[in-house]
Amino acid sequence: MEKTFQREDNKPVVKSYAKPSKVYLVIKRIFDIVGSFLGLVILAPLLFLISAAIKIEDGGNVYYKQIRIGKDGKEFCMYKFRSMKKDADDLESMLTEEQLEEYKKEFKIVDDPRITKVGKFLRKTSLDELPQMVNIFLGELSAIGPRPIIEEELAWYGDDVEKLLSVKPGLTGYWQAYARNDANYATGKRQQMELYYIDNQSVWLDIKIFFKSILSVLRKTGN
Repeated sequence: MEKTFQREDNKPVVKSYAKPSKVYLVIKRIFDIVGSFLGLVILAPLLFLISAAIKIEDGGNVYYKQIRIGKDGKEFCMYKFRSMKKDADDLESMLTEEQLEEYKKEFKIVDDPRITKVGKFLRKTSLDELPQMVNIFLGELSAIGPRPIIEEELAWYGDDVEKLLSVKPGLTGYWQAYARNDANYATGKRQQMELYYIDNQSVWLDIKIFFKSILSVLRKTGN
């Protein structure tokens, strides 16, 4: 995964925004390594049970892999537990015209008909995201940061795309913890929240996002 995002006009990237301190970045990376390793070890029985449930339901692959854009525009393969039916990528045959239009705008669908029974539970509890601990351990993701996006989503950030790609994406972040589906691309609120995090990232903000994310999952808000 060596492909790097570049501006179409080939102009040099100018980063005039504030950068986090090296101390903050070191603390964050240590937390990512230790936290993801312990998470994978402690949650191993749960990961096995989820894998078994997915396999029993329809016999398909346990994991879903998708190319996402990471820090500095580098592509990486992000892992999730598969929560959709085996042929979910065949959008035209599984979605109505209205749902297809919604997907093209927001890259997701409310009440997506492609989601399996096990998948609904995994999404409501955010357990489908657990395999991303591997991405965190490898340094492709951080525990906290803007959500990693696909290449088509970059257009929504306009002139701020380099700013978005200046930080490592996260398993959860400011937008996901405080708004999630309640703030979307069409309104511009999702972009504002992701960029707000980049401008204000700190150990204290990361701690607040971490615990707010847990509360949001427990309360099932923004799903």
